[in-house]
Amino acid sequence: MKLLIVEDEAKIAGYLRKGLAEEGYVIDVATNGIDGLHMALHESYALIVLDTMLPGIDGFGLLAALRQSKQTPVIMLTARHRIEDRVRGLKAGADDYLVKPFAFSELVARIEVLLRRAAGTAPAPDALVLALADLQVDLGRRRATRAGQRIDLSAKEFQLLSLLLRRKGEVLSRTEIAEQVWDVNFDHGTNVIDVAVRRLRSKLDQPFEHPLLHTVRGMGYVLEER
Repeated sequence: MKLLIVEDEAKIAGYLRKGLAEEGYVIDVATNGIDGLHMALHESYALIVLDTMLPGIDGFGLLAALRQSKQTPVIMLTARHRIEDRVRGLKAGADDYLVKPFAFSELVARIEVLLRRAAGTAPAPDALVLALADLQVDLGRRRATRAGQRIDLSAKEFQLLSLLLRRKGEVLSRTEIAEQVWDVNFDHGTNVIDVAVRRLRSKLDQPFEHPLLHTVRGMGYVLEER
């Protein structure tokens, strides 16, 4: 299944391309609105991930032009937090909207929901809820609970937990975690990942009998029930 990413920031476009390719999608990237609109109109894409601030034509203009002839599902990305921008994007024809920074796992979940909707398959009511054992993460409400108890997480802790839960059972290296959560190349001279994992573990596991977040020596971290 082929997706189009229209994003002018090379680092963001690169990690979205890498992450979505690992999820099994074929990815094309446009780095400006003019190329993005041309590709969206003349190629066949299952879904478009569209940044709002683009050179040439901004995301709102691109979407308005696209909607004159195509109804390809569109998720808009923006660094703006104003509700007016979200309303503008949805009124212009966007199917969903994410504010940067966002959890990569949340983007993937929203893509899956829109693709099911476009295919005529009704999404399950809990399509944006990830779960493992007694742990639940509601991506839409940005809420995590374990055994019915609310877990208070920082934005980065929520992103980290969402990534681990999305890839439950897989060992994630520190490098991959840094790229997906912090959007940086990992400096092996720092311990930022280990510190973040320790903080998350203190909230996620220490109050409960059975740990879910495990260290795999020399490889990284995995979220799984043992």
